[in-house]
Amino acid sequence: MQKRKLGKSGLEIAPLVLGGNVFGWTADKATSFAVLDAFLDAGFNAVDTADVYSRWAPGHQGGESETVLGEWMKERGARSKIVLITKGGQEMPAGKGLTAANLQRACEDSLKRLQTDHIDLYFSHFPDPNTPIEETLEAHQRLIDQGKVRVAAGSNYDAAGLKAALDASGGKRARYAVLQPHYNLLVRDEYEGPLEDLCVKEGLGVIPYFALASGFLTGKYRTEADLKKSPRGGRMKDRLQGRGLAVLAALDKVAAARKATQAQVALAWLMARPSVTAPIASATSVQQLKELAPAASLKLSAEDMKTLDV
Repeated sequence: MQKRKLGKSGLEIAPLVLGGNVFGWTADKATSFAVLDAFLDAGFNAVDTADVYSRWAPGHQGGESETVLGEWMKERGARSKIVLITKGGQEMPAGKGLTAANLQRACEDSLKRLQTDHIDLYFSHFPDPNTPIEETLEAHQRLIDQGKVRVAAGSNYDAAGLKAALDASGGKRARYAVLQPHYNLLVRDEYEGPLEDLCVKEGLGVIPYFALASGFLTGKYRTEADLKKSPRGGRMKDRLQGRGLAVLAALDKVAAARKATQAQVALAWLMARPSVTAPIASATSVQQLKELAPAASLKLSAEDMKTLDV
């Protein structure tokens, strides 16, 4: 499968990143292993997780996803076959924030759970307004100098915050080479505009999360009765208003013309955006993964893109 350059990071990834938020949560260990095996077998190579996954689940402390991923890499001897992406800075039992001390500790804890000596792409998970960006970038640089991280990156930054981080980089400070924003066919205003323009100007790689809008862009939720289909359904009510149904109608039209699923078209749309390297999508079964994978080879026409621009 053709790989794409991830900005100026020196890393190359396939057009779809596997989201690890479900590992050890809605996908148990055996299922997670099967999904990861199928992902690798399909020619993909980048897996995204975070230390805080899945701290929100009852009885979980965080680190569950990294633990499962680490066990899979060790059992399969797969560490060298993937671009390993994780994040730090969210609240964990050992600390919270992007201070030098916490970022160092968070990274080292992640390395233990992942059973590896280095992380390919390490994200500041959310901006920390209480810590100077200079301190955070110096901490990232220290991790790089120690060989524990290859590339530093930022997630959930707005245009002003990202610009401040880029302006503060250089010398003894790392430079964010990749952005992970919230972006999909339904939610466009958080990324398009000044933030996207900055990423293009500065040559950042971009790997959006919530690529399928938590399942809404699969076409699964169309009426209020559909909201009971999954635990996520309750979040979908507002999306049935405004642009939501118009976006689904456009997806239906392009999917029918391309003999594809709505999810495949939604992912292919992101892949076709010039500033996007690869979207992130999760799968809780091998069947789900097999439904998503063809998006990487689905080529949308200019007319398709126009139809989806609602």
